[in-house]
Amino acid sequence: MLRELVERGGGLVTRATAEQVVPEWTLQRACDSGDLVRVLPEVFAAARLLDDRPGEPRGTPAVSRLDPALGHRAACAWAAGRGALSHLSALAVWGLRRQATGDLLHLSAPAGAGIRSRPGVAVHRRRDLTLEPPHVVVRRDLTVTRLEQALVDSWPMLPRSERRAPVIRAVNDRLTTPERLAAALGTLPRLEDRAALRTLLARLAEGCRSPLEIWGHEHVFTGPGMPTFRHQTRVRVGRRTMYLDLFAERERVDIELDGAATHGDPRQREIDLRRDALLATVGILVVRFAHRRLVHEADDVRRETLAILARRVPVTG
Repeated sequence: MLRELVERGGGLVTRATAEQVVPEWTLQRACDSGDLVRVLPEVFAAARLLDDRPGEPRGTPAVSRLDPALGHRAACAWAAGRGALSHLSALAVWGLRRQATGDLLHLSAPAGAGIRSRPGVAVHRRRDLTLEPPHVVVRRDLTVTRLEQALVDSWPMLPRSERRAPVIRAVNDRLTTPERLAAALGTLPRLEDRAALRTLLARLAEGCRSPLEIWGHEHVFTGPGMPTFRHQTRVRVGRRTMYLDLFAERERVDIELDGAATHGDPRQREIDLRRDALLATVGILVVRFAHRRLVHEADDVRRETLAILARRVPVTG
């Protein structure tokens, strides 16, 4: 019966659930025999699901040896409604960052919730947190902090080179908006590197949708002589809808910033050429700059852009 409970629980069982159907000694015997392992107070996992990697440091918490998805479930089972997955753990549940086996799990709990950090699990106490919408939501059957809060909370925990990606992806996937993220940021005036996040949100609000667009905005396509480009402008030609990276409306020039990852593909190049030809039928000149040139030849790109714009005859009437 206990084995069936564990299987139905996807490899996990709590003491409260087990003792509803089997005597207490049955649970203890399963632990003594090595079939079950206590991973958190009152939470047990099938021993076969714990990762026994060669060279695993001695004393590694049992919950840290679980697959992250199972670890999230174990943490929620232990919290038992007193906390919600947050920070980097919430980002993983939201699908914005991969969590690896061994990574610290994060929970946020209201003050006085009665749970504290354990080996492998960090509990963050928040006086303003209530464990109901809109502060928390249920996603993949797990209680997590809302996306905006998770992104802002996680910002200082990530390496600097990895901080922008989850924020940009969340906005691009329309999971949130720069305005909602800015509101969440406003609740944390002492956040580490807060100014950088505020600048990123400003760029996203202006329409930038990739690190390359942000680079171009900050280092190339602003300043004396440059028009005010419209970011990600929607243009419909016939039955096709396209979005232009940087559009100088008066000059009818579209600046496309070609990332290194996709635009080196011959198939993508063919798609780009057909798109550019279609835009030409409505009088839009497409100018493409590769990632390498934007990053390493910013001054040359700027001069070329200004020269092209100067030679375009503004469309009137």
